[in-house]
Amino acid sequence: MKPGQILAAILLAMMISAAGTWQVQDWRLGKTLAEQGAQFQTDLAAIGNAAAAQARTEQDRRLATEQQLASSDQQHTKELSDAQRNQALLRGRIATTELRLSVLLDATASVNGCNLPATPGAVGVVHAARRVQLDPAHAQRIVGITDAGDQGLIALRACQAYVRAVVR
Repeated sequence: MKPGQILAAILLAMMISAAGTWQVQDWRLGKTLAEQGAQFQTDLAAIGNAAAAQARTEQDRRLATEQQLASSDQQHTKELSDAQRNQALLRGRIATTELRLSVLLDATASVNGCNLPATPGAVGVVHAARRVQLDPAHAQRIVGITDAGDQGLIALRACQAYVRAVVR
């Protein structure tokens, strides 16, 4: 063989070797990319499943809170309705003089011209303490004040229950 042919044969062998090396590297890179792609798909599916599970959990929690709030609202509405009905009955009983409100008197206070007996009558109440009946108009005002107070307390409990349910 001539030196030029030897040189050409060496160059050809080097080119074939380089091409083979590139082909092996290309095959390895393709395999690595395929593995990474498969891992990416697996990770993406796991993230999607976790997000869906979290969304279901949050939706279930929200529905439970809504149901609890609806139940609490019904309870507080019933309490308010009952309190208003009781107050109306009480006002009616006071208006018809079926019921009379009275107050205890301080035994040490002077009555300033009121004709009150010094001792309780035969039908004395509250351990024989002196009592005075209130005027029905004043009794109605007192009942109205307690009605507003009852409604305020019921509304406050409803607000507190709402805040507790939402904070959980």
